This record gives sequence, structure tokens and C-alpha cells, in this order.
Amino acid sequence: MFDTRELGRRPGTLKRLSRTVEAPRDLGNEVIGVPEGAPVELDLRLESVMDGVLVTGTARATVKGECVRCLEPLEREFHADFQEMFSYPDADARIRPAESGDDAEDEEDTLFVEDDLFDLEPVLRDAVVLALPLQPVCQDDCPGLCSECGVRLADDPDHHHDAVDARWAALQELAGANQDGEKDNAPRLGGDEPQEK
Repeated sequence: MFDTRELGRRPGTLKRLSRTVEAPRDLGNEVIGVPEGAPVELDLRLESVMDGVLVTGTARATVKGECVRCLEPLEREFHADFQEMFSYPDADARIRPAESGDDAEDEEDTLFVEDDLFDLEPVLRDAVVLALPLQPVCQDDCPGLCSECGVRLADDPDHHHDAVDARWAALQELAGANQDGEKDNAPRLGGDEPQEK
């Protein structure tokens, strides 16, 4: 929660503040995010406007996850920018004296200053989660894993398997059987040769 009492309600009044907070739970997606309790540095600009407080800011944190190509752990610095309007409850009542269906929906999306305090967590969560990559990679040209054996290709760039086109597999089996047959029919050297009578 952030306090707006020092800012006051006079439109045009500005206040800048920096604060480090602990990351809430689930600040990320399935493959990358800010670990719960990790420090999140916030640089905020609070501006008093007619109907509330306009909050503009940047969040910086270290995100952790895994590369979607090679599954190696990754960690990097990350920042997300955001801007949100927190309305005064009485200002909102002045603007919309009668509620229609659309107004009720807008009301759900509106964030409020309550008792001179506003909660930044939903804004922070939206800003960070939307800015995170859906498919993070350890490096842009990560080659991933071998589809045959799972070896990490970045560790062994010359790694390959002799692949046979499935359409030619039957011929290769025949060729292999033919070579085995030739070996069986080959004359034996030494004392094992058949003797003539």
C-alpha cells in the first residue's frame, strides 16, 4: 500500500518515490517469473489530477525460469513500465451519478484510492506478467536439444545422427541382410576349410 497524504489533492502536484518491495506470489507465467519474496525495485511518479492519482512507474527485478529450447535454467534482469489511474471514490460518484450496465463493468476495472492509500500489486502483476516472454530462451540462437537423444546441442555443435529416410528403410534392411549373407558364404581361412576326399 502506498500513501498519498503527502501528495495532497491539488491537481498538478507531483511526488517521486523509490521503494523496494517483496515480490508477491505467482508474479510470472509457467516458465519464467520473479520468485516470491525476491526484491522488486519501484521508481514511481505520483501526480495528483482532478479525479484521483495518476501513477507512472518502472519495476525492476531478477526473473528466473528455464529456456524453452534447451531447458537450462536462466536468470536475467528485467524491467516493466506501467501507468495507472487510481480514482478518488467521491470523484467517481460525481462523474457517474447513475449506474447503467456499462458503468458497472467500468467500475470493476477502476482502481481506487481508499483512505489516502492505493494498492499497486494488481498493476504491478499486470505490467510484469504481460511484459515477460512467453517462450524465454537462454540466448537468441540457442539450438535446443537433439530430437533423437536429447543432448544439448550448444554443448556439442557437431552432434548428429545418421538418419535414414523412412521410405528407404526397407532397402537398407535388405542391404544389411545381403551383407550378412555374403559374410556367411565367404570362404574360411586356415584349417577350417573343407577338405576334398
